[in-house]
Amino acid sequence: MRIGELLVMNGLITEEQLEQGLKQQVHTKKKFGEILIEQNLISERQLVEALEFQLGFPVVNIFETALDITAVQMISEALARKHCVIPIEKKNGKIKVAMSDPLNYDAIEEIRMATGMSVQPLIAVRSEVEQAITRNYGMKESVDELMEDLTKLEGKDEEQEAQDQGSPIVKLVNQIIQSAVQQKASDIHIDPQEKQIIVKYRIDGVLRTEKALAKSMQGVLTARMKIIAKLNIAERRLPQDGRIQMQLENRRIDIRMSTLPTVHGESIVLRILDQSAGLKKVAELGLRDSNQTVFERMIRKPNGIVLITGPTGSGKTSTLYSALSELNTDSVKIITTEDPVEYRMSGITQVQVNSQIGLSFAASLRSILRQDPNIVMVGEVRDSETAEIAVRASLTGHMVLSTIHTNSAVSTISRLIDMGIDPYLIASSLSCIVAQRLVRRVCRECAESIPAREDEKKLLQSYGLIPAENQKLAEAVGVGFFRREPAEPPPVMLTRGRGCGACNKTGYSGRLAVHEVLAIDEPLRRLIAQNRPINELEALLAETGYKTMMYDGLWKVKNGQTTTDEVLKAVSDE
Repeated sequence: MRIGELLVMNGLITEEQLEQGLKQQVHTKKKFGEILIEQNLISERQLVEALEFQLGFPVVNIFETALDITAVQMISEALARKHCVIPIEKKNGKIKVAMSDPLNYDAIEEIRMATGMSVQPLIAVRSEVEQAITRNYGMKESVDELMEDLTKLEGKDEEQEAQDQGSPIVKLVNQIIQSAVQQKASDIHIDPQEKQIIVKYRIDGVLRTEKALAKSMQGVLTARMKIIAKLNIAERRLPQDGRIQMQLENRRIDIRMSTLPTVHGESIVLRILDQSAGLKKVAELGLRDSNQTVFERMIRKPNGIVLITGPTGSGKTSTLYSALSELNTDSVKIITTEDPVEYRMSGITQVQVNSQIGLSFAASLRSILRQDPNIVMVGEVRDSETAEIAVRASLTGHMVLSTIHTNSAVSTISRLIDMGIDPYLIASSLSCIVAQRLVRRVCRECAESIPAREDEKKLLQSYGLIPAENQKLAEAVGVGFFRREPAEPPPVMLTRGRGCGACNKTGYSGRLAVHEVLAIDEPLRRLIAQNRPINELEALLAETGYKTMMYDGLWKVKNGQTTTDEVLKAVSDE
């Protein structure tokens, strides 16, 4: 039985999802299981269990298995990374190897040749294998080698050491970045302390300490980082910004690097942009059906302004790029002005803002409007000049997409008025405001259903997501002999992550967005044009049944995607 048929038989995917996955497989040439995981239709663990049933190979949970170090040492790091394998143990002339693809006969043959032992393949989750490779190879050796080398180095040789491709520091920096990419970190923080250097990864929005390095490594580590980002090594008093492009395991990685002088040396932060991950379609943004329908209708209007709002790191740019990829056809001209250009998109003209030479958002936007575009994307509305040009552009027949920093969709209107835009112009030009936040997603590998707490039930009831306690159930029914005891209402079940190796015992893996989508209709336009206070706008929206971001977050809690703790931490409904 084919893997797709097996997944349908077990109710993990539908026939329609099977057909769509097969069509995508023809275009992308990816494995069918990988496509389903990317679309979040199944978890890696579910795929592994299906492969176990289909192929008959045993499954191994790497996080719960003690690896035989002597077995690990028999296979080189290059071979392990090439085929995504990790040795488990060796015994009686046989070596057990955990593999993401147990049918990779080239890998099995190479391992047999390298070890001189017969190979017993075991199936394992790919991400677990990648993390095991990172933990068991390389980084410790690089640190030890570097410490030895540093005892022989003087300060004048740091630059030469950082440029030598065979140097341990080169290997160490590559492994720090590679480990972050494999763990799906969005940022790497290299924080100098008084007596050591702390390397931290931001994973699913939460910072986690990865490694502590000796203070003596700081100079050569900083030098290496600056070299690959093409920054001035000699300048240590001023902040610098640079960009790194790398190819890791056939994946193109773009990194934005920022340095900041501190009392203990230069702090370095790297923002990782995985270009090979591809841009999400609007349908993959996690919008509820009603919100998605409104958003897609608004971005397809011939003119107007669509604003995405939220704090830094809330996924605004990803939402903008998804909208652009949906609109990107041969019949329209799209021009963007960004700082920086995070994703390169074919078919779209992208402009990099450079304030040092006077190319600001406002300046570039003026020139863009002379290029006859249909759709304009402005990275961020930061000042009144940019806001005013964007409004004028929308009124002259352009669709303008941009981001702005406000706490909610409605407060965006006040922000534009504070920037000096006349209320009647806002009412005429504004089409839609999308407010969003990112919350952590419950880990699919260890998710379980548990009864909701009392405070969670009250919160869900207050937003109409579960029925209020039916008073009639609390009363006895009938009289005398026919009297019946009240029926107990069924418990409200919510989803939590137990915590497992795949999610680093957190119970969460990955993130999703919670949204509120505000379409500007005629009654709302009239109030905006009259410059009515925010509370009047909110009262009008409440009358029309407008769903806030809190409602959207709690709806996703009810549907097992996240938890109330995550939503309450990210969203406040005041």
